[in-house]
Amino acid sequence: MIRVEGLKRHFDVSGGWLARVLDRIPRQVVRAVDGVAFRIDRGETLSLVGESGSGKSTIGRAIVGLERPDAGRILFDGQDLMRISPGEARRQRRRMQMIFQDPFASLNPRWRVRSLVAEALGQMTASQCRAEVGRLLRQVGLQESDGDKYPHEFSGGQRQRICIARALAGNPEFLVCDEPTSALDVSVQAQILNLMRDLQLALGLTYLFISHNLAVVYHVSTRVGVLYLGRLCEIGTRDQVFIHPRQPYTRMLLDSIPDVTLSGRPRTPGQGEVPSPINPPSGCAFHPRCPLATERCRAERPELRTLPDGAEVACHAVEEGRTG
Repeated sequence: MIRVEGLKRHFDVSGGWLARVLDRIPRQVVRAVDGVAFRIDRGETLSLVGESGSGKSTIGRAIVGLERPDAGRILFDGQDLMRISPGEARRQRRRMQMIFQDPFASLNPRWRVRSLVAEALGQMTASQCRAEVGRLLRQVGLQESDGDKYPHEFSGGQRQRICIARALAGNPEFLVCDEPTSALDVSVQAQILNLMRDLQLALGLTYLFISHNLAVVYHVSTRVGVLYLGRLCEIGTRDQVFIHPRQPYTRMLLDSIPDVTLSGRPRTPGQGEVPSPINPPSGCAFHPRCPLATERCRAERPELRTLPDGAEVACHAVEEGRTG
């Protein structure tokens, strides 16, 4: 359904022109997304994980049209959204919706829930609109009478259900879920995740799920992509990434999860800080923190390579068989 090829999105964070000239400071650019490529098959859930600032949300916003990529292609059902006419691109993007991280910030507090959900509906009579909004609210576990209330009258989990109902109002086929449960309590997270899984099965939805919570990602994913400083370093099925991780950065992320089973497996805690995205390291961006780094890692940036089992990894140590 979705194919992303060579996607780049850079942000100019330089100061004012006069200040740069007087202080002799060069232009500063953040490479938020720097040549990312992946696919999402119909009906599956691809999750993107990584530390803050790795480019997860920027990718999701670029796919739904909230960010304009600097380079690359985004193909939806075979159509390049960057090269078709603006009108056709809008028609195609009506088949996509996005669920945001903060359910209160994404709802207009001055509008009743009925108006918030009805905004995405097409032209209908008042009675048809009321019936459709009621159906959508019931579909996400709310009451039809909740349409007469304001967002502040609901809990965080209920507000997120309203956001899901609004996203479903346009009958989308593809949803970008940008950390939809991170602002919720753990028990409420489980309810929302189960709701999203049930809706996916019932409606045949396809998800791009963005999160830094690995436990949530394991629960919802078909495939997982690991991002570091705007580039994919590993992508594969859920079991390939969680049970047989290859890339040292993926291993470091998984070792950060508390070992509640006391398995005794050797663990490598994360070392160092994420480098500045304005001035990333040469070669492999992870080499300052990697226990397997060599001179080749410091000089040459690795590219994603497909392994015999179908997983894709960007790592010189994996290519050379130095990971154990």
